[in-house]
Amino acid sequence: MARPKTTPIYYRVSAARLTTSPQIEATGENSSGEVEPVLIRDLERLWIGVGSDHTDRKVETYGVTVSKQMCDKPIAPELWDFDEVRDHWDSLMLRSWIAEGGEQRLYQEGSAANMLPPDAIIRDFASSGSLSEGTAMFCGTFAVKGGIRPSKRFSFELFDPVRARRIMHAYDIVVLPVEG
Repeated sequence: MARPKTTPIYYRVSAARLTTSPQIEATGENSSGEVEPVLIRDLERLWIGVGSDHTDRKVETYGVTVSKQMCDKPIAPELWDFDEVRDHWDSLMLRSWIAEGGEQRLYQEGSAANMLPPDAIIRDFASSGSLSEGTAMFCGTFAVKGGIRPSKRFSFELFDPVRARRIMHAYDIVVLPVEG
Protein backbone atom coordinates (compact mmCIF):
# COMPACT_ATOMS: atom_id res chain seq x y z
CA MET A 1 0.00 0.00 0.00
CA ALA A 2 1.32 3.44 -0.92
CA ARG A 3 2.01 5.94 1.85
CA PRO A 4 -0.49 8.81 2.13
CA LYS A 5 0.52 12.00 0.32
CA THR A 6 0.31 13.94 3.62
CA THR A 7 0.07 13.14 7.32
CA PRO A 8 -2.49 13.53 8.58
CA ILE A 9 -4.65 12.92 5.54
CA TYR A 10 -8.39 13.55 5.50
CA TYR A 11 -10.53 11.01 3.62
CA ARG A 12 -14.10 12.12 2.98
CA VAL A 13 -16.77 9.48 3.59
CA SER A 14 -20.50 9.74 2.98
CA ALA A 15 -22.47 10.71 6.08
CA ALA A 16 -24.85 7.86 5.23
CA ARG A 17 -22.06 5.46 6.27
CA LEU A 18 -22.30 6.49 9.97
CA THR A 19 -24.32 4.07 12.06
CA THR A 20 -24.96 3.15 15.69
CA SER A 21 -26.32 -0.24 14.64
CA PRO A 22 -25.06 -3.36 16.42
CA GLN A 23 -24.62 -5.01 13.00
CA ILE A 24 -23.12 -4.07 9.64
CA GLU A 25 -22.80 -5.88 6.33
CA ALA A 26 -19.51 -6.08 4.43
CA THR A 27 -18.81 -7.59 1.03
CA GLY A 28 -16.29 -10.41 1.31
CA GLU A 29 -14.11 -11.41 4.23
CA ASN A 30 -11.41 -8.76 3.87
CA SER A 31 -12.73 -6.00 6.10
CA SER A 32 -11.84 -5.08 9.65
CA GLY A 33 -12.43 -2.36 12.20
CA GLU A 34 -10.13 0.03 13.99
CA VAL A 35 -10.99 2.13 17.03
CA GLU A 36 -10.81 5.93 16.69
CA PRO A 37 -11.97 8.94 18.66
CA VAL A 38 -14.75 10.73 16.78
CA LEU A 39 -15.44 14.46 16.96
CA ILE A 40 -18.94 15.67 16.10
CA ARG A 41 -19.91 19.32 15.74
CA ASP A 42 -23.46 20.48 16.23
CA LEU A 43 -24.79 24.02 16.36
CA GLU A 44 -23.87 24.49 20.02
CA ARG A 45 -20.71 22.54 20.76
CA LEU A 46 -18.06 19.99 19.90
CA TRP A 47 -18.66 16.43 21.07
CA ILE A 48 -16.28 13.49 21.51
CA GLY A 49 -17.23 9.88 21.03
CA VAL A 50 -15.71 6.70 19.71
CA GLY A 51 -16.14 4.75 16.51
CA SER A 52 -14.69 2.16 14.20
CA ASP A 53 -13.26 3.07 10.82
CA HIS A 54 -14.31 -0.28 9.35
CA THR A 55 -12.46 -0.69 6.05
CA ASP A 56 -12.09 -3.21 3.23
CA ARG A 57 -8.39 -4.12 3.57
CA LYS A 58 -8.05 -5.78 0.16
CA VAL A 59 -9.38 -2.71 -1.65
CA GLU A 60 -7.25 -0.51 0.62
CA THR A 61 -4.10 -1.96 -0.99
CA TYR A 62 -4.93 -0.25 -4.29
CA GLY A 63 -7.42 2.50 -3.39
CA VAL A 64 -7.63 3.87 0.16
CA THR A 65 -10.32 6.44 -0.64
CA VAL A 66 -12.51 3.77 -2.24
CA SER A 67 -11.89 1.30 0.60
CA LYS A 68 -13.04 3.84 3.19
CA GLN A 69 -16.28 4.39 1.28
CA MET A 70 -17.11 0.67 1.04
CA CYS A 71 -17.93 -0.03 4.69
CA ASP A 72 -20.25 1.44 7.29
CA LYS A 73 -18.60 3.37 10.12
CA PRO A 74 -20.09 2.26 13.45
CA ILE A 75 -20.04 4.82 16.26
CA ALA A 76 -21.18 4.50 19.86
CA PRO A 77 -24.51 6.24 20.51
CA GLU A 78 -23.09 8.14 23.52
CA LEU A 79 -21.09 11.38 23.29
CA TRP A 80 -19.33 13.62 25.80
CA ASP A 81 -18.96 17.38 25.63
CA PHE A 82 -15.40 17.78 24.35
CA ASP A 83 -14.76 20.63 26.83
CA GLU A 84 -15.13 18.03 29.63
CA VAL A 85 -12.03 16.16 28.40
CA ARG A 86 -10.02 18.88 26.65
CA ASP A 87 -7.74 19.53 29.66
CA HIS A 88 -6.94 15.85 30.17
CA TRP A 89 -7.04 14.60 26.55
CA ASP A 90 -3.68 12.84 26.97
CA SER A 91 -5.05 10.57 29.69
CA LEU A 92 -7.88 9.14 27.55
CA MET A 93 -7.49 5.50 26.51
CA LEU A 94 -8.80 3.71 23.42
CA ARG A 95 -9.20 -0.06 23.16
CA SER A 96 -10.70 -2.55 20.77
CA TRP A 97 -11.32 -6.29 20.83
CA ILE A 98 -12.09 -8.89 18.18
CA ALA A 99 -13.75 -12.28 18.39
CA GLU A 100 -11.10 -14.87 17.56
CA GLY A 101 -10.93 -18.58 18.30
CA GLY A 102 -14.10 -18.40 20.37
CA GLU A 103 -12.61 -15.70 22.62
CA GLN A 104 -12.60 -11.93 22.85
CA ARG A 105 -9.02 -10.76 22.24
CA LEU A 106 -7.50 -7.33 22.80
CA TYR A 107 -6.83 -5.95 19.31
CA GLN A 108 -5.75 -2.35 19.97
CA GLU A 109 -4.86 -0.30 23.02
CA GLY A 110 -3.34 3.13 23.34
CA SER A 111 -3.37 6.51 24.98
CA ALA A 112 -4.65 9.63 23.27
CA ALA A 113 -1.27 11.12 24.27
CA ASN A 114 0.16 9.18 21.31
CA MET A 115 -2.19 10.88 18.85
CA LEU A 116 -2.38 14.36 17.42
CA PRO A 117 -4.51 16.59 19.67
CA PRO A 118 -7.99 17.25 18.25
CA ASP A 119 -7.43 21.01 18.07
CA ALA A 120 -4.41 20.41 15.80
CA ILE A 121 -6.34 17.97 13.60
CA ILE A 122 -9.22 20.42 13.25
CA ARG A 123 -6.91 23.36 12.56
CA ASP A 124 -5.15 21.42 9.79
CA PHE A 125 -8.49 20.38 8.25
CA ALA A 126 -10.52 23.58 8.60
CA SER A 127 -8.88 26.93 7.96
CA SER A 128 -11.46 28.49 10.30
CA GLY A 129 -10.10 26.36 13.17
CA SER A 130 -13.55 24.87 13.76
CA LEU A 131 -15.50 22.02 12.26
CA SER A 132 -18.64 22.96 10.35
CA GLU A 133 -21.99 22.11 11.90
CA GLY A 134 -22.95 18.52 11.18
CA THR A 135 -19.37 17.32 10.66
CA ALA A 136 -18.17 14.02 12.12
CA MET A 137 -14.41 13.48 12.08
CA PHE A 138 -12.57 10.27 12.89
CA CYS A 139 -9.24 11.21 14.48
CA GLY A 140 -6.80 8.37 13.80
CA THR A 141 -5.90 5.06 15.36
CA PHE A 142 -3.12 2.82 16.72
CA ALA A 143 -1.39 -0.27 15.43
CA VAL A 144 -3.13 -3.57 16.04
CA LYS A 145 -1.76 -6.43 18.11
CA GLY A 146 -0.86 -9.43 15.97
CA GLY A 147 -1.54 -7.86 12.58
CA ILE A 148 -4.68 -6.64 10.82
CA ARG A 149 -7.26 -9.40 10.47
CA PRO A 150 -11.00 -9.78 10.03
CA SER A 151 -13.41 -10.80 12.76
CA LYS A 152 -17.14 -11.46 12.94
CA ARG A 153 -17.43 -9.10 15.96
CA PHE A 154 -15.66 -5.85 16.83
CA SER A 155 -15.91 -4.11 20.22
CA PHE A 156 -14.37 -0.79 21.21
CA GLU A 157 -14.21 1.81 23.96
CA LEU A 158 -13.07 5.27 24.93
CA PHE A 159 -12.08 5.35 28.60
CA ASP A 160 -11.67 8.52 30.68
CA PRO A 161 -9.72 7.63 33.86
CA VAL A 162 -10.00 11.18 35.25
CA ARG A 163 -13.81 11.06 35.34
CA ALA A 164 -13.96 7.25 35.71
CA ARG A 165 -16.29 6.71 32.75
CA ARG A 166 -16.29 4.96 29.40
CA ILE A 167 -18.14 4.86 26.13
CA MET A 168 -18.44 1.37 24.66
CA HIS A 169 -19.98 -0.12 21.55
CA ALA A 170 -19.80 -3.39 19.62
CA TYR A 171 -21.09 -4.67 16.33
CA ASP A 172 -21.30 -7.90 14.39
CA ILE A 173 -20.15 -8.14 10.79
CA VAL A 174 -22.37 -10.04 8.36
CA VAL A 175 -20.24 -11.10 5.41
CA LEU A 176 -21.97 -10.82 2.05
CA PRO A 177 -20.75 -13.18 -0.67
CA VAL A 178 -18.60 -11.98 -3.55
CA GLU A 179 -20.37 -13.36 -6.61
CA GLY A 180 -18.28 -12.00 -9.43
